[in-house]
Amino acid sequence: MKEKSLIFTYGIVFFVMIIWGLNVVMLKMLVEAFPPITMTVFRIMAAGVATAAIIIGSQVMRKLTKREWKYTLLGALFGVVAHHYFLAMGLTMTNASNAVLILALLPLSTSILAVVFLGDRLTRWRVVGIGLGFIGVLFIQGGGGDSAISLGEMYIFIAMFAQAISFIYIKKATATLDSKQMTSMMLLIGSIGLLFISFLLEPGSFGSMIGAPLGIYVIFFVSAIVATAVGHFLFNAAIQKIGAGQTAIFNNFVPFFGLISSAIFLNEQVYWYQTFGFIFIVVGVLFGTGYLENALMKPKKMSKVLHKKSM
Repeated sequence: MKEKSLIFTYGIVFFVMIIWGLNVVMLKMLVEAFPPITMTVFRIMAAGVATAAIIIGSQVMRKLTKREWKYTLLGALFGVVAHHYFLAMGLTMTNASNAVLILALLPLSTSILAVVFLGDRLTRWRVVGIGLGFIGVLFIQGGGGDSAISLGEMYIFIAMFAQAISFIYIKKATATLDSKQMTSMMLLIGSIGLLFISFLLEPGSFGSMIGAPLGIYVIFFVSAIVATAVGHFLFNAAIQKIGAGQTAIFNNFVPFFGLISSAIFLNEQVYWYQTFGFIFIVVGVLFGTGYLENALMKPKKMSKVLHKKSM
């Protein structure tokens, strides 16, 4: 029974990875149909309202302490406002396939920040992993002969790094605060922050959200409700069941499904050097997050324990 439950959880997380890979392609289509910041405001606000509706009246809802408010606001600033602003703007300047590959550095960046701010141990293999990951990014953007990093790619990198920073604050807040409540509050607070940015950078653009083809609105709600709202709920629930380490490894599937989706739905060409860069990033993530090192060390530790017992 326990094994079936574990397989079911793995299946749910795998489904989320498919949706998140596809979501980058959906966002690319949305920023081409609507003003990017204004669209992001409505998308995040819809996700926030959906998550609030799911948990309203539940036992997880309670007042926050000053410490929890501090980390929730910082999480919203980096994980919602900064991440989604730079992601939307970046996708107006670069293709979806490049974006998903740069976003693949998220586990690696989170690992680096965890070393700096959470006191995680930095081993030589993790250093190797960090180096391999960034070599992968150089392949992604430099394989076509133009070694300059474009502004769009820089924006995507900032979006990825901002989300990694938010994970540090989320981890600190969820030590005492339910992750579902924090997710909902971050989305609602972040959408208000994005609203002010849209007033400054895209004044009078609300009217442009009307009149798009029906298919675009379907994509909008799938991205907001399924990918952002439901996806984060399912992902957080999986962390509670199988742990953050195992769950985070599934993020390596996001660029894979993103590349496939961009090729199928956007007719974007996937080049050999992008595939090469993706391999570097995956290997870098496996080493840089400490996953592969832990997996290799466990059998050695077990054999030592068994050897001691036999003596």
